[in-house]
Amino acid sequence: MKIDEKECVGCGECLAYCPMGAISMDDDADFASIDEDECVECGVCFRSKVCPVDAFEEEIHPWPRSIRAAFSNPLLVHKETRVPGRGTEEAKTNDVTGQFRKGFVGITTEMGRPGLGARFYDVEKVAKALARAGVVFAPNNPVTYLMVDQKTGQLNPEIISEKVCSAMIESTTPLENLPEVIKQLKGVSPEIETVFCLTISSRLEEDGTAPCEKVLKELEVLFYINGKTNVGLGRPLFKEVG
Repeated sequence: MKIDEKECVGCGECLAYCPMGAISMDDDADFASIDEDECVECGVCFRSKVCPVDAFEEEIHPWPRSIRAAFSNPLLVHKETRVPGRGTEEAKTNDVTGQFRKGFVGITTEMGRPGLGARFYDVEKVAKALARAGVVFAPNNPVTYLMVDQKTGQLNPEIISEKVCSAMIESTTPLENLPEVIKQLKGVSPEIETVFCLTISSRLEEDGTAPCEKVLKELEVLFYINGKTNVGLGRPLFKEVG
Protein backbone atom coordinates (compact mmCIF):
# COMPACT_ATOMS: atom_id res chain seq x y z
CA MET A 1 0.00 0.00 0.00
CA LYS A 2 1.17 3.52 -0.77
CA ILE A 3 0.21 7.03 0.34
CA ASP A 4 0.46 9.83 -2.19
CA GLU A 5 2.33 12.46 -0.17
CA LYS A 6 1.17 15.23 -2.48
CA GLU A 7 -2.49 14.36 -1.90
CA CYS A 8 -2.34 13.54 1.85
CA VAL A 9 -3.56 16.43 4.06
CA GLY A 10 -2.21 14.97 7.29
CA CYS A 11 -5.59 14.62 9.02
CA GLY A 12 -4.58 11.36 10.73
CA GLU A 13 -8.01 9.77 10.27
CA CYS A 14 -6.46 6.63 8.77
CA LEU A 15 -4.13 5.76 11.65
CA ALA A 16 -6.71 3.79 13.65
CA TYR A 17 -7.75 1.72 10.63
CA CYS A 18 -4.46 -0.12 10.16
CA PRO A 19 -4.63 -3.46 12.04
CA MET A 20 -0.83 -3.63 12.16
CA GLY A 21 -0.28 -0.03 13.31
CA ALA A 22 1.90 0.51 10.24
CA ILE A 23 0.59 4.02 9.46
CA SER A 24 2.05 6.95 11.37
CA MET A 25 2.36 10.73 11.38
CA ASP A 26 5.85 12.18 11.60
CA ASP A 27 6.10 15.31 13.75
CA ASP A 28 8.28 16.93 11.10
CA ALA A 29 5.99 16.06 8.17
CA ASP A 30 2.50 17.15 7.19
CA PHE A 31 1.51 13.79 5.69
CA ALA A 32 1.04 10.20 6.89
CA SER A 33 3.49 7.45 6.00
CA ILE A 34 3.41 3.64 5.90
CA ASP A 35 6.08 1.38 7.39
CA GLU A 36 6.46 -1.02 4.47
CA ASP A 37 8.06 -3.70 6.60
CA GLU A 38 5.07 -3.79 8.97
CA CYS A 39 2.39 -3.39 6.29
CA VAL A 40 0.74 -6.72 5.42
CA GLU A 41 -1.03 -5.39 2.30
CA CYS A 42 -4.47 -6.16 3.75
CA GLY A 43 -6.01 -3.11 2.05
CA VAL A 44 -8.14 -2.07 5.04
CA CYS A 45 -6.95 1.54 4.86
CA PHE A 46 -7.83 1.72 1.17
CA ARG A 47 -11.20 -0.04 1.34
CA SER A 48 -12.37 1.86 4.43
CA LYS A 49 -12.63 5.04 2.32
CA VAL A 50 -11.71 7.01 5.44
CA CYS A 51 -9.24 9.22 3.56
CA PRO A 52 -11.02 12.46 2.55
CA VAL A 53 -8.72 12.97 -0.43
CA ASP A 54 -8.26 9.35 -1.58
CA ALA A 55 -4.51 9.45 -1.00
CA PHE A 56 -4.16 5.66 -0.67
CA GLU A 57 -2.98 3.70 -3.69
CA GLU A 58 -3.01 -0.08 -4.04
CA GLU A 59 0.16 -1.59 -5.46
CA ILE A 60 0.82 -4.87 -7.26
CA HIS A 61 3.90 -6.41 -5.69
CA PRO A 62 6.18 -9.09 -7.14
CA TRP A 63 7.12 -12.30 -5.35
CA PRO A 64 7.80 -12.76 -2.49
CA ARG A 65 6.04 -9.66 -1.10
CA SER A 66 2.92 -10.63 -3.05
CA ILE A 67 2.36 -13.37 -0.45
CA ARG A 68 1.34 -10.69 2.07
CA ALA A 69 -1.82 -9.69 0.25
CA ALA A 70 -2.72 -13.30 -0.51
CA PHE A 71 -2.88 -14.09 3.21
CA SER A 72 -4.13 -10.72 4.46
CA ASN A 73 -6.63 -9.34 1.93
CA PRO A 74 -9.94 -11.25 2.25
CA LEU A 75 -10.94 -10.23 -1.29
CA LEU A 76 -8.09 -12.17 -2.88
CA VAL A 77 -7.97 -15.86 -3.77
CA HIS A 78 -4.88 -18.02 -3.37
CA LYS A 79 -3.85 -18.98 -6.88
CA GLU A 80 -2.71 -22.43 -5.73
CA THR A 81 -5.84 -23.44 -3.80
CA ARG A 82 -8.42 -21.16 -5.47
CA VAL A 83 -9.83 -20.52 -1.99
CA PRO A 84 -9.96 -17.07 -0.34
CA GLY A 85 -8.74 -16.56 3.22
CA ARG A 86 -6.07 -18.25 5.29
CA GLY A 87 -7.32 -21.83 5.50
CA THR A 88 -9.38 -24.43 3.69
CA GLU A 89 -13.11 -24.94 3.42
CA GLU A 90 -12.87 -28.54 4.64
CA ALA A 91 -12.36 -27.61 8.30
CA LYS A 92 -15.75 -25.89 8.29
CA THR A 93 -17.68 -28.44 6.23
CA ASN A 94 -16.60 -31.77 7.64
CA ASP A 95 -20.05 -33.32 7.12
CA VAL A 96 -19.57 -32.78 3.39
CA THR A 97 -15.92 -33.65 2.87
CA GLY A 98 -15.26 -35.99 5.79
CA GLN A 99 -11.72 -34.74 6.28
CA PHE A 100 -11.80 -35.71 9.95
CA ARG A 101 -12.79 -39.36 10.36
CA LYS A 102 -13.50 -41.27 13.57
CA GLY A 103 -10.36 -41.85 15.58
CA PHE A 104 -8.65 -38.78 14.12
CA VAL A 105 -8.55 -35.09 15.04
CA GLY A 106 -7.88 -32.02 12.97
CA ILE A 107 -5.13 -29.77 14.32
CA THR A 108 -5.24 -26.12 13.25
CA THR A 109 -2.92 -23.44 14.59
CA GLU A 110 -3.83 -19.89 13.63
CA MET A 111 -0.99 -17.42 14.01
CA GLY A 112 -1.05 -13.65 14.27
CA ARG A 113 -4.61 -12.92 15.33
CA PRO A 114 -5.88 -10.79 16.83
CA GLY A 115 -4.05 -7.66 15.80
CA LEU A 116 -0.38 -8.68 15.81
CA GLY A 117 0.28 -10.35 12.49
CA ALA A 118 2.84 -13.10 11.96
CA ARG A 119 6.16 -13.51 10.21
CA PHE A 120 6.65 -16.74 8.32
CA TYR A 121 9.73 -17.60 10.36
CA ASP A 122 7.35 -18.03 13.31
CA VAL A 123 4.89 -19.97 11.15
CA GLU A 124 7.75 -22.29 10.21
CA LYS A 125 8.70 -22.87 13.86
CA VAL A 126 5.17 -24.06 14.64
CA ALA A 127 4.98 -26.10 11.43
CA LYS A 128 8.23 -27.86 12.32
CA ALA A 129 6.91 -28.59 15.81
CA LEU A 130 3.80 -30.16 14.33
CA ALA A 131 5.93 -32.15 11.89
CA ARG A 132 7.98 -33.51 14.80
CA ALA A 133 4.70 -34.63 16.36
CA GLY A 134 3.94 -36.65 13.23
CA VAL A 135 0.90 -34.82 11.83
CA VAL A 136 -0.18 -34.92 8.19
CA PHE A 137 -0.52 -31.43 6.73
CA ALA A 138 -3.72 -30.56 4.85
CA PRO A 139 -2.92 -30.71 1.12
CA ASN A 140 -5.06 -27.72 0.06
CA ASN A 141 -3.93 -25.36 2.80
CA PRO A 142 -2.00 -22.25 1.61
CA VAL A 143 0.77 -22.75 4.18
CA THR A 144 1.22 -26.35 3.05
CA TYR A 145 1.78 -25.05 -0.49
CA LEU A 146 4.62 -22.90 0.85
CA MET A 147 6.44 -25.89 2.34
CA VAL A 148 9.51 -27.22 0.58
CA ASP A 149 9.51 -30.27 2.86
CA GLN A 150 6.25 -31.43 4.46
CA LYS A 151 8.07 -34.08 6.49
CA THR A 152 9.93 -31.38 8.42
CA GLY A 153 7.56 -28.42 8.00
CA GLN A 154 10.25 -26.29 6.35
CA LEU A 155 8.92 -23.32 4.37
CA ASN A 156 10.24 -21.70 1.22
CA PRO A 157 13.16 -19.55 2.46
CA GLU A 158 12.20 -16.78 0.04
CA ILE A 159 9.13 -15.85 2.11
CA ILE A 160 10.49 -16.53 5.59
CA SER A 161 10.66 -12.84 6.66
CA GLU A 162 7.39 -11.74 5.05
CA LYS A 163 4.62 -10.60 7.39
CA VAL A 164 0.92 -11.42 7.05
CA CYS A 165 -2.25 -10.61 8.99
CA SER A 166 -2.50 -14.25 10.03
CA ALA A 167 -1.76 -17.75 8.80
CA MET A 168 -3.41 -21.09 9.51
CA ILE A 169 -1.54 -24.38 9.59
CA GLU A 170 -3.98 -27.27 9.14
CA SER A 171 -3.22 -30.92 9.76
CA THR A 172 -4.66 -34.27 10.85
CA THR A 173 -3.42 -36.83 13.36
CA PRO A 174 -4.75 -39.89 15.23
CA LEU A 175 -6.46 -39.05 18.53
CA GLU A 176 -3.87 -41.01 20.50
CA ASN A 177 -1.17 -38.71 19.10
CA LEU A 178 -2.78 -35.57 20.54
CA PRO A 179 -0.59 -35.54 23.71
CA GLU A 180 2.55 -35.42 21.55
CA VAL A 181 1.09 -32.55 19.52
CA ILE A 182 0.36 -30.59 22.70
CA LYS A 183 3.86 -31.34 24.00
CA GLN A 184 5.55 -30.08 20.85
CA LEU A 185 3.43 -26.90 20.68
CA LYS A 186 4.08 -26.09 24.33
CA GLY A 187 7.79 -26.59 23.73
CA VAL A 188 7.95 -24.19 20.80
CA SER A 189 5.61 -21.51 22.18
CA PRO A 190 8.35 -19.57 24.10
CA GLU A 191 10.21 -19.09 20.80
CA ILE A 192 7.27 -17.43 19.01
CA GLU A 193 7.17 -13.65 18.71
CA THR A 194 3.44 -13.46 18.03
CA VAL A 195 0.26 -15.13 19.31
CA PHE A 196 -1.25 -18.37 18.08
CA CYS A 197 -4.24 -20.46 19.04
CA LEU A 198 -4.95 -24.16 18.70
CA THR A 199 -8.18 -25.56 17.28
CA ILE A 200 -8.95 -29.27 17.54
CA SER A 201 -11.64 -30.64 15.22
CA SER A 202 -13.29 -34.04 15.45
CA ARG A 203 -16.49 -35.95 14.89
CA LEU A 204 -18.58 -36.25 18.06
CA GLU A 205 -19.22 -39.48 19.88
CA GLU A 206 -22.71 -41.01 19.90
CA ASP A 207 -23.44 -39.33 23.26
CA GLY A 208 -22.51 -35.90 21.83
CA THR A 209 -19.15 -35.56 23.59
CA ALA A 210 -15.92 -34.59 21.85
CA PRO A 211 -13.34 -37.41 21.93
CA CYS A 212 -10.50 -34.95 22.55
CA GLU A 213 -12.13 -33.57 25.72
CA LYS A 214 -10.93 -36.38 27.98
CA VAL A 215 -7.38 -36.15 26.60
CA LEU A 216 -7.20 -32.39 27.15
CA LYS A 217 -8.47 -32.71 30.72
CA GLU A 218 -5.84 -35.35 31.49
CA LEU A 219 -3.18 -33.01 30.08
CA GLU A 220 -4.62 -30.12 32.15
CA VAL A 221 -5.04 -28.00 29.03
CA LEU A 222 -7.61 -25.22 29.28
CA PHE A 223 -10.13 -25.32 26.43
CA TYR A 224 -13.67 -24.42 25.47
CA ILE A 225 -16.11 -26.25 23.24
CA ASN A 226 -17.14 -24.43 20.07
CA GLY A 227 -19.32 -26.41 17.70
CA LYS A 228 -20.04 -25.88 14.01
CA THR A 229 -22.93 -27.76 12.45
CA ASN A 230 -23.57 -28.43 8.78
CA VAL A 231 -27.23 -27.59 8.10
CA GLY A 232 -27.56 -29.64 4.96
CA LEU A 233 -26.74 -26.97 2.42
CA GLY A 234 -23.94 -29.07 0.97
CA ARG A 235 -24.14 -32.51 -0.59
CA PRO A 236 -22.09 -35.13 1.29
CA LEU A 237 -19.19 -36.30 -0.83
CA PHE A 238 -18.31 -39.32 1.30
CA LYS A 239 -19.89 -42.09 3.33
CA GLU A 240 -18.08 -43.27 6.43
CA VAL A 241 -18.06 -46.98 7.04
CA GLY A 242 -17.59 -48.52 10.45
